[in-house]
Amino acid sequence: MKVKSVARLFVVALAAAAALALGAATASSGTGGDRPPKGCDVSKWQLERNKRNVVAYYTTAFNDKNPRRAVARYGGPEYIQHNPLAANGFDAFIAFVEFFTSTFPDIHIDIRRVIAECDLVVTHALATGTPFGPFGSKVVDIFRVNERGKIVEHWDVLAPITDPAQNQNGNPEV
Repeated sequence: MKVKSVARLFVVALAAAAALALGAATASSGTGGDRPPKGCDVSKWQLERNKRNVVAYYTTAFNDKNPRRAVARYGGPEYIQHNPLAANGFDAFIAFVEFFTSTFPDIHIDIRRVIAECDLVVTHALATGTPFGPFGSKVVDIFRVNERGKIVEHWDVLAPITDPAQNQNGNPEV
């Protein structure tokens, strides 16, 4: 398996992923207060729980290299995957993360931002380690959680970080 395709598959694993609760920023639901958006019956407490669960899921799976524990604690009754390189289901997620973290034991996911609204949680992270090149990769994951805060669906976007010498504005990408 080529490193590039493995890196793309990593995004799959990020499918149920959550890394480093320390340093993970929190955000409100974007409604200007404690009220959820119209048509969204989720309390501020539930939004915070959902963010904690997603971050813990990601961290446990990738940084702790224990996807089975992550799924047991934070996985819901199903897992719908939208990354075209990955199969649906937690068994596929576990197999991928076990393969990926044993092949590249130096990988690390540093979640920098976490945003939650309704039943969605979005993470913005820096992925580092061998498959992500010398500067790492920026990763955005979107998770859908059920009413109990368990992960049931995942989307992702992954791109390499640009050489800082090429950065025209001096702002970090993550």
